[in-house]
Amino acid sequence: MNKPPVHVVRAPFTDEIPAPVYFRSAHMPVSTAYPFHHHPWGEFVYSFSGVMEIMVEGVHIIAPPQFGVWLPPNVEHNALNHQEACHCSVYVTASLCEQLPQIACALTITPLIRALLEELRMSPPGLVQTSEESRLLFVLLDKMRQTSRVATYLPGSTDPALAPILKALEDNPADARSLGEWARLVNATERTLMRRCQRDLGMSLSQWKQRLKVMCSYQQLSKGASVETIAFDLGYSSSSAFIGMFRKLTGETPDEYRRAKLG
Repeated sequence: MNKPPVHVVRAPFTDEIPAPVYFRSAHMPVSTAYPFHHHPWGEFVYSFSGVMEIMVEGVHIIAPPQFGVWLPPNVEHNALNHQEACHCSVYVTASLCEQLPQIACALTITPLIRALLEELRMSPPGLVQTSEESRLLFVLLDKMRQTSRVATYLPGSTDPALAPILKALEDNPADARSLGEWARLVNATERTLMRRCQRDLGMSLSQWKQRLKVMCSYQQLSKGASVETIAFDLGYSSSSAFIGMFRKLTGETPDEYRRAKLG
């Protein structure tokens, strides 16, 4: 989130939402941001295409398509997309948020949740909901309460040794330097970096790099890049190695993702 956004948009509601559970979707051009704001209702954010980045209470949350982001009531946050994106928000009145997480986190998108969100996108409820629309939204709310949750798919760090490594990898995901080489670059030991990765990221640097590459590949797939081109750009010696990593982390191949997600 270092470059200033080209487009700035405001949250559509400031005082109250039109219904206890309300759905809206929006198309976001390249480099669009919602400024920091908060509201007395909860919000679930999901990207149908592209990747949304959300900053909440100093934590940078990035969620790929198999996750959405849950924001509890009264949590200050902003959002940004670097690439073109289509996303939705499900607003939930505070009294219905008790069984949802009390901290911002990523929620797993099950096939049923995805189908419900797609149905709502195709036939969005109006400001005044029909009984059928209301039932559909409450089914979605029930499934959101039941699904698994993670802190964030791609954690960040403010550690003075680890942060510059993560930034360098974000700038060049194909960077193949080893943990030892990174340690020497930031004047730390490998053991120190390993401990800080587990402390701040909850995973090894190698695992974090794989997740970063998945995030980058989502963006390139959405722009129509070939699997071979993406594999080369991300530093893989063959497309099969990239496909194997992608399938291991997402449960599908890049082409399967493209067909299911992008049509």
